[in-house]
Amino acid sequence: MGGASPTAKFNDGKKAYGAVVLIQLIYAGMFLLSTAALDGGFKTSIFVFYRQALAAALVVPLALFFEWKHAPPLSLPTFCKIFALSLFGITLSLNVNGIALIYTSATLGAASVNTLPAITFFLALLFGMETLKVRTKSGMTKLGGIVICMGGVAVLAFYKGPHFKVLSLFKHDDDLHGNDLRSQHASSSHKNTWVKGCFLMLFSNLSWGFWLVFQAILLKSYPSKLLFTALQCFLSSIQSLVVAVAIERNPQEWKLGWNMRLMTVTYCGVVVTGVTYYLQAWVLEKKGPVFLAMSTPLALIFTMLFSAILGDFINLGSVLGGMLLVGGLYSVLWAKGKEENMTIAENIDEKMKTTQVEKQSLKLTQVVTIISIPQSPNATSQ
Repeated sequence: MGGASPTAKFNDGKKAYGAVVLIQLIYAGMFLLSTAALDGGFKTSIFVFYRQALAAALVVPLALFFEWKHAPPLSLPTFCKIFALSLFGITLSLNVNGIALIYTSATLGAASVNTLPAITFFLALLFGMETLKVRTKSGMTKLGGIVICMGGVAVLAFYKGPHFKVLSLFKHDDDLHGNDLRSQHASSSHKNTWVKGCFLMLFSNLSWGFWLVFQAILLKSYPSKLLFTALQCFLSSIQSLVVAVAIERNPQEWKLGWNMRLMTVTYCGVVVTGVTYYLQAWVLEKKGPVFLAMSTPLALIFTMLFSAILGDFINLGSVLGGMLLVGGLYSVLWAKGKEENMTIAENIDEKMKTTQVEKQSLKLTQVVTIISIPQSPNATSQ
């Protein structure tokens, strides 16, 4: 009566897996387009504002039309929590990440995102949203998967290895060689600020991890997912505007033409922010923050695949790191599935035991009632 049926939970589980794959495919497209736009001189703060403003323009009317009448009342404390969540989890995280990319490289940025599963897992563990039973097989597997993921991130960040080209559909060898030399030059020119960029990247991912965890907590008190998404888009667009105006005063930098900037803003605003935020809220409600965070390595794998199709060089470190990330990802997901099945089995056993106890109590009550019925005077005289 109180919970969903096993069939409904199974269907939600299948939908959740499909949703996270779609989310990471969308993020892979974001990485490719954002890198191209930022390399072309697009300012990070302006890009973040345009993307959030476009998302708000899309999502807010839909939320008001579909959920306004049935939405729970929005209290002042809940509004303040959503404001803070938007500030730290979206506005601050995206802007700091953009600054970190200037100090480091897009490769390190894509690799560092995969620290998110470990960060989110430990935050969820800290807030009691996740359990780790190290003495069980599933608990050891989950912990091992996290360690493997971190190992994959380390390989991606610190080991490049030999380069090789899988496909070359859109670029020539000369262009690829020139791009590789330019990236090496950029890497050497940022040596002095590399450590600063790494710390900024870690801070950005830490903010993102808090965002995922506290979203799951807030959705319990405010379950209107579309309005919740719309509020975050609207508030983060205002916050991003303040940041962008404070950083960039040149009006020329704010112009959008029919170019890569407009394409990137449209894709990130409509598809990434508008669609994935809602999908993420749904997955968080159904499966929790760790399940969503553990899917982030898929975005790197998809990005590497798309880069190979576009003709970019792939290095051995990326392949090895990607394999470790996928292995760690599925280790954790297998362990979580095992724990969920054990929990369901324990609940069923508990219900059966409760039912048996209730039946025995009912029989005992009936016997006591029969024994305690007083005999009639006629039966005594006879």
